[in-house]
Amino acid sequence: MVQKQLRKQNVLIKGTKDGLTFILNDQCSFDSLLTELNDKLSDRPPSSDSEEGQVRIKLVSGKRYLDPQQLDALKEALSNHINGVEVTVESEVMSKEEAEKAIRSQEVNRLLRIVRSGQVIEVTGDLLLIGDVNPGGTIKASGNIFVIGKMRGIAHAGCEGNRQSVICGSSMLPSQLRIADVIRRPPEEESDKELIMECAFVDEGGEMVIDKVQHLQNIRPEIASMI
Repeated sequence: MVQKQLRKQNVLIKGTKDGLTFILNDQCSFDSLLTELNDKLSDRPPSSDSEEGQVRIKLVSGKRYLDPQQLDALKEALSNHINGVEVTVESEVMSKEEAEKAIRSQEVNRLLRIVRSGQVIEVTGDLLLIGDVNPGGTIKASGNIFVIGKMRGIAHAGCEGNRQSVICGSSMLPSQLRIADVIRRPPEEESDKELIMECAFVDEGGEMVIDKVQHLQNIRPEIASMI
């Protein structure tokens, strides 16, 4: 009896307002985990065919990496006992691809060049460009953009959706600025403005704002500390 109770700790099931959460032991073998999952599901009352909608199930795998075959096996076990499952996984483990992407997203890509009309420069992570972006040229980064030169083309920071990204330039006369999905086109009178170092960011209201670069340490202190 004691052994049975200990074995069952490999899978804990909790009901929440959002569905069912299965907390999986990340130390035992996968075969033991799958066996116990099937045992516990077998002990549950069978789902009624008249039940409608999907049952949201979250698998919490801790430090266990579930490869595609193992995940399919868990989903199959769940589907055999629960109608219409919608499975998500919460894990502390990154795949190799996720880890590589995370590392790249932290990199600062340094370029010394002029981006001419029709050219598109796109990087993963931050972009530090020393040189001009001419009208018709485009620079894109998944992180922040810093331009030491004349920014007259299109700059798109946070191009994978990060609204916390910023665009900084020593001479900001862009034809268009984008941060994530927020777009700003400068009014015509900006072509005559005083050229000072500025930064563009998305404020709490979802609007893009351009301010003096000196204010970046207050706006995005985590970015200012990286420079």
